[in-house]
Amino acid sequence: MDNMITRRRFVGLSAAAGATILAGGKILGSTSAPGTATNPVFKIGGDLEVNRLGFGAMRLTGEGVWGWPPDRANALKVLKRAVELGVNLIDTADAYGPETDELLIAEALHPYPKGLVIATKGGSTRPGPGQWVPNGHPEYLKQAVEKSLKRLRLERIDLYQLHRIDPKVPVEESLGALKEMQSAGKIRHVGLSEVSTAEIERARKVLPIVSTQNRYNVEDRKWEKVIDYCEKENLGFLPWFPVGGGRGVKSAALDAVAKAHNASVYQVALAWLLQRSPVMLPIPGTSNIQHLEDNVAAAKLKLTPEESKALAG
Repeated sequence: MDNMITRRRFVGLSAAAGATILAGGKILGSTSAPGTATNPVFKIGGDLEVNRLGFGAMRLTGEGVWGWPPDRANALKVLKRAVELGVNLIDTADAYGPETDELLIAEALHPYPKGLVIATKGGSTRPGPGQWVPNGHPEYLKQAVEKSLKRLRLERIDLYQLHRIDPKVPVEESLGALKEMQSAGKIRHVGLSEVSTAEIERARKVLPIVSTQNRYNVEDRKWEKVIDYCEKENLGFLPWFPVGGGRGVKSAALDAVAKAHNASVYQVALAWLLQRSPVMLPIPGTSNIQHLEDNVAAAKLKLTPEESKALAG
């Protein structure tokens, strides 16, 4: 079979897979044995089955992750197109905008398709554009959950993540508040963001943790040990900046592999992540529909062991 995969074929495969997911079926290749990085789905918390390539909605806000996007209609189209392509994991946060990102998601997608998981976060405040200040006080977090529920038009949030551990508040107190909201039926599962293995273990003494969201990509592998821990414990790992954020990802190895597959370096970077670990749930974000289609198509790109090794350096 020809090893060259065109963008048109990528998008066609992804669109077909998306239709199958939304119909309640399995996507191409889902017969792979659990516990292998070729499995295209993952069950967050053991019961929320998602397509492993999700969508990060942060970039749909205004400049500096502040305010409404310059083209609100386009932002709504991107969200709708993501679901059409089979994305059923959308990551957001109350700090994105702030608030506007969650409102956009509800405006575009509510009533939500069956099986769509919206993961949001709380615990990071926004004094101004480009500014981020953690707030892990229990009362603040409980209010944050209530407000996210209202903006997203949900009765329960499937995955609520502590955006950052507040160094001024014992994490047991912050997570205790989320445990209360979970017991009240307002949160299904709890995740963490930008944490070490020691912090995950400390958190798990308070309540069950199902996922971790740390910065990670082919060129930024600070959290390798956290991924290994998540894989061992079957916790989802959501890498943010999976293709390097605004700086992108660049290397001779990426260029070579991309050329061999007639793909973009971003598609290769995402494919590498998906093959790095079966618990990896990349959430690339974009405000451009073509980029979205290219990103989703990366789920169909299969790298050889030699290519993966070359990319890992």
